[in-house]
Amino acid sequence: MSRGNTRQRIQDVALELFAERGYEKTSLREIAEHLGVTKAALYYHFKTKEDLVTSLFEDLVLGPADDVIAWAEAHQPTSLETKLEILNRYSECISNAFPLVRFMHENQAALRELSIGELMKQRILTLLELIKDQDAALSDQVRCASALFTMHSTFFTLQGTNADQEEKRKAALEVAQDLVTAAHHGAGSPSGARP
Repeated sequence: MSRGNTRQRIQDVALELFAERGYEKTSLREIAEHLGVTKAALYYHFKTKEDLVTSLFEDLVLGPADDVIAWAEAHQPTSLETKLEILNRYSECISNAFPLVRFMHENQAALRELSIGELMKQRILTLLELIKDQDAALSDQVRCASALFTMHSTFFTLQGTNADQEEKRKAALEVAQDLVTAAHHGAGSPSGARP
């Protein structure tokens, strides 16, 4: 994931250490040592660990997720094809930010304390609103929420498999799209179909 400039190198090393050791157990001093720079050089780019984590989320997830949301909002009303494309685009978004998604799963307690956790939650809830119908049965709402959860969790829940990251992404996307398709067709309504 090495991306080039100093700011990005700091982000890459910090993310690696946060994922390996945990957010709480990683200090800015350790990040500076791994980079071979002084703390002052690090402070030039990021004053706090929270600033650093916020920049990672903004660059790797929030910005790309906002692009998916903007695309989806431009394609209203939402057809099934649009919902499936939202999932496809979001799947690529989180796949490109795999180390950060790993960090999210392994540092949930710390994220709850950081402002970025709320921002990420808002994006996920916005995506949920875009893939579920307004009048969806509760079970169909659960299907849509489960679709997003599936895409986030599959990388970790299937760690023991021989599948690589891309195979997991595609499998999770397939299941997520199946769930949203079922919800779109009203699998949760009493008759099994939309009135």
